[in-house]
Amino acid sequence: MPSITRRRTANVGRPTSAEAEILAATQRLLIDGANFTELGVQQISTEAGVARSTFYNHFRDKVDLLMRLATELMSSSFDVTSAWHPSEGVEALAEVFSQVVRVYRQHAAVRRALAEVAAYDATVRDFWGRELTQFTDWTLTLLRAEQDAGRTPADLDLESAARVIVMGGERALVDHVTAGDPGRDAAFARELALTWWHGVYRRPADDGGPG
Repeated sequence: MPSITRRRTANVGRPTSAEAEILAATQRLLIDGANFTELGVQQISTEAGVARSTFYNHFRDKVDLLMRLATELMSSSFDVTSAWHPSEGVEALAEVFSQVVRVYRQHAAVRRALAEVAAYDATVRDFWGRELTQFTDWTLTLLRAEQDAGRTPADLDLESAARVIVMGGERALVDHVTAGDPGRDAAFARELALTWWHGVYRRPADDGGPG
């Protein structure tokens, strides 16, 4: 594990708030392989170079800390995805997903910690559900507009489709970032985009014929 001293030296001359130092220190520890549940506040504070009392000046507890880290992951992802509109087409969507994959790789350790803690903490589980809901709502809004304009088939169940592609897409992202080859990121992003595009946004209408 890289030494605390070396990491602190690298931060000399970078004026940051204690809150930012604590967030960055926690992410470093997670990247180094620490189990979030087993991380102590004192260990995090030491890594950040702040007093334990300073930690509690900025965070209620470790759950609050984790949710703040997760907010950065989701905000970055949402900023990227919400800039896309169906009028830009599937290739632009593939580029969006390439950027989202990069965000998930950057925050992979935090996403693992979320999965770890959500398994036993209802607060984190509910928080994560609300975060994903903003993606579902955004997707639903786009699909409804596309359906109203006749570009998405009228027989599409909007709410079900939005949940399937958002929840399923996020699970696929996590699996790819966790176990997939980084050299396949572009191919993964393009396949995800094509699945969304041809499976939902531009899915052929049901002509009522035999299946």
